[in-house]
Amino acid sequence: MSSTAQIGVTGLAVMGRNLARNFARNGYTVALHNRTDAKTRALVEEFGDEGDFVATESAEGFVAALERPRRLVVMVKAGEPTDAVIAEFAPLLEPGDMIIDGGNAHFADTRRREKELRERGIHFVGTGVSGGEEGALNGPSIMPGGSAESYASLGPLLEDIAAKAADGSPCCTHIGPDGAGHFVKMVHNGIEYADMQLIGEAYQLLRDVAGFSPAEIADIFRTWNTGRLDSYLIEITAEVLAHTDAATGKPFVDVVLDQAEQKGTGRWTVQIALDLGVPVSGIAEAVFARAVSGHAGLREASRHLAGPSARTLGKGEAAAFADQVEQALYASKIVSYTQGFHQIAAGSEQYDWNIDLGNVAAIWRGGCIIRAAFLDRITQAYEAQPQLPSLLADKGFAEEIAAAQDDWRTVINTAVTQGVPTPGFAATLAYYDSLRAPRLPAALTQGQRDYFGAHTYRRTDREGTFHTLWGGNKTEAES
Repeated sequence: MSSTAQIGVTGLAVMGRNLARNFARNGYTVALHNRTDAKTRALVEEFGDEGDFVATESAEGFVAALERPRRLVVMVKAGEPTDAVIAEFAPLLEPGDMIIDGGNAHFADTRRREKELRERGIHFVGTGVSGGEEGALNGPSIMPGGSAESYASLGPLLEDIAAKAADGSPCCTHIGPDGAGHFVKMVHNGIEYADMQLIGEAYQLLRDVAGFSPAEIADIFRTWNTGRLDSYLIEITAEVLAHTDAATGKPFVDVVLDQAEQKGTGRWTVQIALDLGVPVSGIAEAVFARAVSGHAGLREASRHLAGPSARTLGKGEAAAFADQVEQALYASKIVSYTQGFHQIAAGSEQYDWNIDLGNVAAIWRGGCIIRAAFLDRITQAYEAQPQLPSLLADKGFAEEIAAAQDDWRTVINTAVTQGVPTPGFAATLAYYDSLRAPRLPAALTQGQRDYFGAHTYRRTDREGTFHTLWGGNKTEAES
């Protein structure tokens, strides 16, 4: 078999199949491999007219079909299946070849694999891919890590198949070494969780407090999508809310069980944020909200719990309230992205990745699930100030959130009064207030820690670490 394929894809489930088709559509010859030959044959039979495919039946044949340096994209389940594929193919590769993991791997696994393969002269490129099956086919946002050398060879191919932002630039960039790409994809998914939770809370308030029907709320979201909230998630929210269930004639949203599932990347985001000491309270509340929704037995057993006497707003009040909810949603969204970018910056510092936050925002402008118009603003903010400590330190965002805060607070107050849970709105406002507060109760917390555990404290009036000898004789000693 001649070595004619510029790229190969193994693992031809929906995402792998669509990525392979995307490469072929962009003029590349694509080698195909799957554990079962039937999927390989089916892809060629159904989509062979889209480009040049080389169907292979064995690992050896697959590797032989690839030109040097070999570029082998792995699209299988994260964890042990990925390790199994690496173990199968690595012995067949030569120094300079590369394995590209396009799955949702944990970045720590990617770091381990990259180190092990680097010692064998093989490049391992942990690559975040966002956009679902449609994005994989028509242009996803791509977040590759790995060595700069591997990106020099692989990058042009990925940039060709990536989504293009409104200015024509590809939604793909070299994120950084080893696990940087999968780390950024993980945080992307955490932000996605927060974004979806905030949209859900806005919907619940518009329905339970303002009294709008799902179809009316769909129209509200369509209007929002023409302004600063213009985004893929707002767009599809309107479509979901406008949809009528064919079997019952009811609004689709009313026949869906209210238990949201999750695949793990949101949990990873929160777990790693705790390890890094980074507050991502908006993302965390979104993860916990999904967890609460899944505890059906606990929720059923709690139906007897008392709540406030709720009232539905009048027509004029409802319209004004909808405007206030838009303000709360936008402000909370800014905070959620602020927290996510803080986590990426902290991870970059911890692992010496040197991630460019402006480039990250730029490649999220198209293809990915959280693509939104205001990512242009985030890109511009980091381009203007590469060392920006927080998005809330950007003058434009600070002014917008200041203008929104009165309505933001009113919406949360209304939610509390009416008994509508809004953990995302409340957590992001608390974060905002924590950052702007001149003093936090952490001073008391540290005093308590010194009292019961001699954990010491620092003072505001002089340098050093101190401990008070608590009890009858409260004297102070410098540690």
